[in-house]
Amino acid sequence: MFCHQCQETMKNAGCNAAKGMCGKTAEVSDLQDLLIYACEGIGFWGTKALGKGVYDEETAFFVDRMLFATITNANFSAREFTAWTFEALRRRDALKAAYLKAGGVASGPLPGAATWTASTEEALKAAAATGLGGWLAEADEDRRSLESLVLYGLKGMSAYIEHAYAIGKSSKDLFVFIMRALAAISDRGTTKEALLALVVETGKEGVNAMALLDGANTGRYGNPRITTVKTGVRGRPGILVSGHDLRDLHDLLEQTKGSGVDVYTHGEMLSAHYYPYFGKYDNLYGNYGGSWWTQGTDIAKFRGPVLFTSNCLVPPKEGQKARIFTTGVVGFDGCPHIADRAGEGMKDFSAIVALAKTSLPPEELENGTIVGGFAHDQVFALADKVVAAVKSGAIKRFVVMAGCDARQTSREYYTGVAAALPKDTVILTAGCAKYRYNKLALGDIGGIPRVLDAGQCNDSYSLALVALKLKEVFGLADVNDLPLSFDIAWYEQKAVLVLLSLLSLGFKNIRLGPTLPGFLSPGVAKTLVEAFGIKCIGTVEGDVAAMVAGS
Repeated sequence: MFCHQCQETMKNAGCNAAKGMCGKTAEVSDLQDLLIYACEGIGFWGTKALGKGVYDEETAFFVDRMLFATITNANFSAREFTAWTFEALRRRDALKAAYLKAGGVASGPLPGAATWTASTEEALKAAAATGLGGWLAEADEDRRSLESLVLYGLKGMSAYIEHAYAIGKSSKDLFVFIMRALAAISDRGTTKEALLALVVETGKEGVNAMALLDGANTGRYGNPRITTVKTGVRGRPGILVSGHDLRDLHDLLEQTKGSGVDVYTHGEMLSAHYYPYFGKYDNLYGNYGGSWWTQGTDIAKFRGPVLFTSNCLVPPKEGQKARIFTTGVVGFDGCPHIADRAGEGMKDFSAIVALAKTSLPPEELENGTIVGGFAHDQVFALADKVVAAVKSGAIKRFVVMAGCDARQTSREYYTGVAAALPKDTVILTAGCAKYRYNKLALGDIGGIPRVLDAGQCNDSYSLALVALKLKEVFGLADVNDLPLSFDIAWYEQKAVLVLLSLLSLGFKNIRLGPTLPGFLSPGVAKTLVEAFGIKCIGTVEGDVAAMVAGS
């Protein structure tokens, strides 16, 4: 195997052992590469077919789901990836046939992804060799780095599109872009200049993807409002819901109301409490535990069943598998899986509800509260108060500390920064990085909490909108003239897309950590530094001093 898509990759270069740092086996990693390779073939023929007026949304969404399935900590099943690869080949060939039927011509040299085929045994051998679709097949490190930025941006984008699609919102333009971008990656004739332009375009489309999901979530569940969320428990059986998918939570709450079973959120599902719609469910009790990487301990003490609605699954302990349920693209052999919903119907969560009724109540981990719900609409409602605080000098700086959390002790840096920032500084956050500081007693500034939590990683879109609104209110020509600093933590591919999206909106001088991505070649890293001022985090003291000084 060779995988360098997450921040924990070995020696910040690439996992190349029998098992990756995320826990996936070499076989699964190689099969994921093979599946992406097959999807590049779909992108090639799908892009050509569009030129003849042929568009297959079902296949476009299939590609989106496959990108999502290969995101870090989503699916660990070799069996499923093998089956998906052959489904991808079937869909690729069907698109090719539709293109030819519409008058297209398959002439000239074709990329390998457009023509490759194999038996199951041959596919497994090809995957094991990592030569077909594997990263090491590309010798030019700058080209490999640019392809990585595009592909990992697409993977992050796919997650947001998947969640929006579940609520009935989609975008043909986004699907078409994904197909076109995959086609460009598959074509070795695509120049590095064209790939760099595609990186920038991926960021622009990332903004559109986050806007799509924001509109889907708020259109169905209302605009988030300031909400106080309990972190304790009550003496009833419970179901713990982790991941990001609000539609899955909705279905589960409908099927548990009046049942005597409580539902608790975990990780990034915390933000579900901020949506007014879910306030009507009195059994949506509170948030349990912390960030995704604490789930082993959290699950053990929760004692009831757990539902993973999206990525952020850690390979479970053997004794926990029977009560860890997966759904959507999430999968782990030995864990029960909830099938997809049929059309507009609900998923059938009866099995997890039945298990919950036989379970002991959760063991209490803590008994406090978390305040959140500061998405763009809510902050806009407080705009006058925020602007007055800035003009009076009560608020001197905003620091965006959004992104991902993970298990390394180096991430204590973000706790240290939050604690060390002056009391006239407001922290804007989204994503699970907030668990490093959202339970600190940081106080408020004239009633404005010093930590404003917008929600999930995709809600970094809200933070960008808030910054752009402040730029407008203060009449500034450049958003970088705001008293605003970025200190971003990254772990997986959604954070890559968020970074590219921020760059596309004109934000510069972003600190990124704990390390710069291992898939950035020195040449591409130099380009990003020169064009956008990206820098790696340093020490708490040095970075706090620099941000307070405006650099």
